[in-house]
This record gives sequence, structure tokens and C-alpha cells, in this order.
Amino acid sequence: QAQLQESGGGSVQAGGSLSLNCRLSRVAYNRRCITWFRRAPGKEREGVASILTGTSDTLYAEVVQGRFTISQDRNDNSVDLRMVSLKPEDSGMYYCAASTAPWYAQCMVASETMYTYWGQGTQVAVSS
Repeated sequence: QAQLQESGGGSVQAGGSLSLNCRLSRVAYNRRCITWFRRAPGKEREGVASILTGTSDTLYAEVVQGRFTISQDRNDNSVDLRMVSLKPEDSGMYYCAASTAPWYAQCMVASETMYTYWGQGTQVAVSS
């Protein structure tokens, strides 16, 4: 059973930056879709960025395109989400989710159903 552990959340002012980390353990790392989702208060959970580990394939939601960067650290079995130019509407609980492996289709940032494993989340608060 895979385990995902998020870290790096916090509070920043609008325009600031944060980096989140998602560490995968107990299962193979490569060829797995890992996606960051977020849930703002009163809203549904939405995917923001995906990466297919072991490849250069990434995918972003339009709302974060150009501001968020997802990357992988194979030495640490982790995936990072670098967030810059943060806005108050970026606030929420951020979760990382992983598919089964090996994954040969395209990762889907907009769909939750393909993700089998979920972390507990890390909170991001952006003040205006």
C-alpha cells in the first residue's frame, strides 16, 4: 500500500511563493501519475498539476499555468510543487494523489477517479 506525505504548506501574502513536497513510499516511484489537487473552503476539489514520474510529461490546470511548476526528485521519491505569484484564491488544502503503476496513458489533472492513493493534505493560506 502506497503512502503519500505532503509537506511545505503555510501562510503567505499575495504575490508570495511556497513550495510543497509530496513523498511517495512503500511502492515503486517511476511511471506513476502524481497530481496535486486542492480544495478551497466551500468549493469542490480541483486538480492543479500532474506529472508522470520517470518522464518529462507534465500537465497544468489553466488557472495555475505559468505560476505553478511541478517537478520530480527521483533520489527522494518525491514530487514538488513550486507556487509563485500566489493569489488569495489559491488558498486551500493541497493534496497529492498517485495512480497505480506502471501508467502508460496520459495523466489527467481534471479527474480524481484515476488516482488510487491520497495524502492527508497540507494547508496553504494566501492573504490579500
